[in-house]
Amino acid sequence: MAFTRTVRALSAAALTGGLILVVAPAASADQTRRDQWALDTLQAQAVWKISKGKGVTVAVIDSGVNATHVDLKGNVLKGHDFQDGDDDSSPEATDSSPEHGTAMASVIAAHGHGAGAEDGVMGLAPEAKILPIRDGGVGYADEIRYAVDHGASVINMSVSTTRESSEDRDAVAYALKKDVLVVTASGNSGRGDVVDYPKKYPGVLTVGGVDRDGEIWTGSDYGPEVLLTAPATRIVHAGWPGNKLSIGDGTSDAAAFVSAAAALLRSKFPDLTAGQIANRLVKTATLPSSAKGLSLPDEKYGYGSIRPLAALTEDIPAGSKYGPLKAPEAGSESPSTAATAGSPGADDTAAQKKADQKQMLFFVVLGVVALVVVGLIVLLIVKKSRRNKNNSGGSGGPAGYPQYGQQSAPPHQNPYQQQVAPQQNPYQQQSTPPHGQWPPQQ
Repeated sequence: MAFTRTVRALSAAALTGGLILVVAPAASADQTRRDQWALDTLQAQAVWKISKGKGVTVAVIDSGVNATHVDLKGNVLKGHDFQDGDDDSSPEATDSSPEHGTAMASVIAAHGHGAGAEDGVMGLAPEAKILPIRDGGVGYADEIRYAVDHGASVINMSVSTTRESSEDRDAVAYALKKDVLVVTASGNSGRGDVVDYPKKYPGVLTVGGVDRDGEIWTGSDYGPEVLLTAPATRIVHAGWPGNKLSIGDGTSDAAAFVSAAAALLRSKFPDLTAGQIANRLVKTATLPSSAKGLSLPDEKYGYGSIRPLAALTEDIPAGSKYGPLKAPEAGSESPSTAATAGSPGADDTAAQKKADQKQMLFFVVLGVVALVVVGLIVLLIVKKSRRNKNNSGGSGGPAGYPQYGQQSAPPHQNPYQQQVAPQQNPYQQQSTPPHGQWPPQQ
């Protein structure tokens, strides 16, 4: 449990200063929607005419989700609790930030309530489904694999830990092999030297946060892992327990917005890979005017802030399988040897290793058989020599009897020369995207 509290200490900063504002259910619908400035910035009304995320499942690995909240009810599937080992993934008061998972789920897939869904919180992908997973507090490998194996095509991880784990790294590789996009937050300390996970694992899409003006949020951690940014300040959430609402700041929210945007894209473009979905988000991202001229990806902005409408409507080449995502290194579960586009896949390499082993075994057996044959020949010659000597009555063979000498075997050569494919960058960086206005104009 102590480890869980350590994990929440960073991720719960999405609700900076605790719950900045707890809104009573009687709060006006107009006020709640006005507070949801991020939806206007992300052009949600225009986006929803194209996609609402229908048919897509987003796993939320976090503190559990309040499935009975009026703004989430019906959009939350049965998940799993890796702390208690059951299927009740509801938050528990013993967690350091039990409302956090519900908040992230609502940013992604809340649907509001009342006539015309005019009341309450709306998520960016209101027809997506949430697979709630309450993490067990010791790494995330089991949680990631559960999400992949239970139908999620996007995994939101607005959580972090300083504990590096080969099991977690392999689980991220497993998700990428199964074409599941893993989205995580950069962190909330405003520093560039924070070493935490899962953001540092290859294959993860790491997200920083911006404020209402599109400028980098002062609390957003930065570094080479950051690929995108999204709104991170004064974000309205569904809460826990009951039907509470809250407002808070954090890159947790930014990651949730990117997960929602990915759900919108996966609904419209079901044939694109996880990397190609990330590619559409990257190719259509924008920067504030103050960031004009930055070399991309920038350590704070990445390629810029998401523009879901542009990502849904612009003509973007599909690109390579992994897009801007860094593929897992050799040694990860998979795609371990597919470090770059065009190199052999993990399954091909495994098959090649088996073929090598069979070929080596063949040559070993062949060598043993050859030695046995040579030994038999030597034995027959010796016996014949002795028989001739006995027949001649002499102590030696006849003059000029050929002596049998061992001939040196030719040097052994490697029967299989493995060819190594040259490393290539799987994602060709595009020129700096045009610097649009923030918020984008419809």
